[in-house]
Amino acid sequence: VVRATVRAVSKRRIQATRAALTLTPSAVQKIKELLKDKPEHVGVKVGVRTRGCNGLSYTLEYTKSKGDSDEEVVQDGVRVFIEKKAQLTLLGTEMDYVEDKLSSEFVFNNPNIKGTCGCGESFNI
Repeated sequence: VVRATVRAVSKRRIQATRAALTLTPSAVQKIKELLKDKPEHVGVKVGVRTRGCNGLSYTLEYTKSKGDSDEEVVQDGVRVFIEKKAQLTLLGTEMDYVEDKLSSEFVFNNPNIKGTCGCGESFNI
């Protein structure tokens, strides 16, 4: 659906929060924009796949319903569903949306990551 990058965050302690994933205001705004023209979809789903040169990669897709084992994060009117396989890899992660002159993408600032590939597309824990 959209492009996502992973960043390892060093020297950041995992803070206990009610949600497994927190969204920045720019991520909330972008998800609202993406869903505005898709009334049949209720949110976005974050998953993890084995891919890339470093092992794992996050996936984002529109979803029409919550899966049986999905964890739901609701923030500022936006619903994000986390697939069961991705739940442990996302604990304490901040999802951001970043735009610059050459690209725009969702960025996962994850304190659990031990290493990433050079392009930031895949990671390992």
